Amino acid sequence: MKNRIIKFFGLISIFLLSFQQAYGAISLPNINISMQNASTPQEFTQGVQVLIMLTILTLAPSIIIMTTAFIRIVIVLSLTRQAIGTNTLPPNQVIVGLALILTFFVMSPTLSKINETAYQPYMKNVITQQQALDNSMIPIREFMFKQTHESELELFVKLSKIERPKNQDDVPTYVLIPSFVLSELKTAFKIGFVIFLPFLVIDLVVASVLVSMGMMFLPPTTVAMPFKLIMFVMVDGWALITQSLIEGFKF
Repeated sequence: MKNRIIKFFGLISIFLLSFQQAYGAISLPNINISMQNASTPQEFTQGVQVLIMLTILTLAPSIIIMTTAFIRIVIVLSLTRQAIGTNTLPPNQVIVGLALILTFFVMSPTLSKINETAYQPYMKNVITQQQALDNSMIPIREFMFKQTHESELELFVKLSKIERPKNQDDVPTYVLIPSFVLSELKTAFKIGFVIFLPFLVIDLVVASVLVSMGMMFLPPTTVAMPFKLIMFVMVDGWALITQSLIEGFKF
């Protein structure tokens, strides 16, 4: 055993020495980030542009998620978990991971349009960067318009105090995005309400049976959980919810 430990530490020492020699032979670039006083208006403008770009890159994941099917899917899956009564199962990582996978599945036609009309022409130098951005927004706006309710869209058009749009092209993106988010929240909670009903019935039945048997100190949720789980498994609940979510999106 002692010889094995000595050999193990010897191999680690050889590895560290070889890594140090290799590191000394490789010349790494020197990256220097500093802040200096702007001497010209152009330098100040460039600094502000860099700051704005860094801020946009930081918020980009949240903005992208809020303009896709992720909102509805993750809320419905979370409400389903609460309806069953298992607050920690499946874990949050599983819920978010499944929501992301289903989001990519739902958004695949939109992503294909963006790839065909914006990304590939831009990579081939057929269109400019601004044209690529404009072309990429068209499929996203089409997807959001199909999921947005008219009441939410009218609300934000009124709040923005702009002229009543004559068609979808006249609706600004900054008005469309919050309208889409509110519509997705409303739709998700409607679906969650329907999912909660059968589990609520099981809870009421179990609670009534326990009260009639005089077991008032036994938590009804603990007794009802096995029945809710077996019912959810027998009806293949995850598959039904996934199918309903995907078919609920308009394409």
